[in-house]
Amino acid sequence: MIKKQRLLFLFILSIALFFILAACNKDTQSESEGSGNAEGENKASEGEASGDKILVFGRGADSIQLDPSKVTDGESIYVTNQIYDTLVRYEEESTEVKPALATEWKVSEDGKVWTFQLRDDVKFHDGNDFTAEDVVFNFERWTTSAEFVYYGYMFGASEDNMKGIIEKVEATGDYEVTFTLSEPNAPFLYTLAMPPFGIASSKAVEEHGEDYFKNPVGTGPFTFEEWLPDDKITLKKNPDYFGEPANVDQVVFRVIPDNGARFMELQAGSIDLMMGLNPQDIATAEGDDNLQIIRRPSMNVSYMAMNTDKEGPLADKLVRQAVNLAIDKEQLISLYEGIGKAAKNPIPPSLWGFNDDVEDYGYDVEEAKALLAEAGYADGFEITLYTFANPRPYMPQPKVTAQAIQEMLKEVNIKVKIVENDWDSHLDATENGKHDMAFLGWTGDNGDPDNFMYVLLDKDNAKMGSAGNIAFYKSDEVHDLLKEAQVEMDQEKRTALYMKAQEIIHDDAPWFPIAHTTPPLAAKKSIVNYVPHPTGSEPFNLLDIQE
Repeated sequence: MIKKQRLLFLFILSIALFFILAACNKDTQSESEGSGNAEGENKASEGEASGDKILVFGRGADSIQLDPSKVTDGESIYVTNQIYDTLVRYEEESTEVKPALATEWKVSEDGKVWTFQLRDDVKFHDGNDFTAEDVVFNFERWTTSAEFVYYGYMFGASEDNMKGIIEKVEATGDYEVTFTLSEPNAPFLYTLAMPPFGIASSKAVEEHGEDYFKNPVGTGPFTFEEWLPDDKITLKKNPDYFGEPANVDQVVFRVIPDNGARFMELQAGSIDLMMGLNPQDIATAEGDDNLQIIRRPSMNVSYMAMNTDKEGPLADKLVRQAVNLAIDKEQLISLYEGIGKAAKNPIPPSLWGFNDDVEDYGYDVEEAKALLAEAGYADGFEITLYTFANPRPYMPQPKVTAQAIQEMLKEVNIKVKIVENDWDSHLDATENGKHDMAFLGWTGDNGDPDNFMYVLLDKDNAKMGSAGNIAFYKSDEVHDLLKEAQVEMDQEKRTALYMKAQEIIHDDAPWFPIAHTTPPLAAKKSIVNYVPHPTGSEPFNLLDIQE
């Protein structure tokens, strides 16, 4: 009897152990299988556990750094737009300005003295009060080095005159700041709303020194939490924000280099919103009941710059004109699959000052060959075309576009070697003039033609190592027109100056202008109140998630 009881006990024990082990194995297997989509599952579990709303934004490349005054790339500005505020800001759907850190302002009759009244209820993310001294500190900081490229681009700073047109910035009260300019500047107020002029905590800049670029402290709707390079940047809601508080508790910017992979993650639900959508995936998203397409208003241009400063064929205007004639722009635009329109000028048609009387070169292989022969290059030549690997809002398929141009230029005996780099390396190479030809693009910052033409094509910005003008185009005639337009306060007269400059640039052909796009973003249907701005990025505080 005892033996039978012992056997029965061992049998029951073995059955229990079997089910315990099976349950453990199932838990282990589930954990292992979940690791392939950890971001999505972690997002769901963290959100459910805390009740937080977490927005995961998918993009093609990482930020270069998080000090907005030192960068020109959209990937960096997308993030810094959440962290910093400017003195004035743009309206949600236009480039008209409204108060931000400044509540009101006035300008002297001669247009040289601007006085701003500041908010007295703002704190930086590190707890320090925002005052006029912080504004002075930031502007003085931006005049210490050519690293602060946007300051130089927009205010005419140079190695000989680091202050540019801003002679001095003074705290004329605890919450009043006064700018004195050396000359009137028509875009001045609109320029101050640009993301690069976000006001940083002076205490944080002094504390972190050279590492400030990865420890950003502003006054914006989100605070910086974590940066895992080439993976993700995490921001958290600022509970003390002076403006409209954010609706989401956390924003995660994830790097997913491939467009298709990024779209698959959106479909799977592991990200909420994405940029860099393949044109062919738009219809798929539109047919998905769980997704939506959101189109950004067009205020951009993509182009192929030709290095006019480099010894060789492209120093000759006839060769640059021949390149323009040898490329079938209509075929290139077909690669945009409905989101792009052909460009012929450096500024988009949506901007005032656009010269529609300029006639594009068209596609004429025989005329291109004739110009090359006239320039002494009937037998052709070899040349490099630098492109970026990741898609941009103004160029969704850079590699395919480069290959198409490579094939077209073969027809006129120009052999093109394509050099493909990641985004950071591409910017470094082109700013330093390593290319013969190079793709790049621009999304307008302030709705003024000056922001395109002066930044991208004036000789002031053709400085090796920090060039915005990567064609290194140096026309005295264009320079005089652009500088005159900056100090002219009458918009009709400014328009005439810009239209004349476009005619000269068209004839000199430092670019092959490609397209103006209406960049699509794809999002879950649960994303509401998201209004993409024409300048290419926007704060996310108004956006909400409603499951």
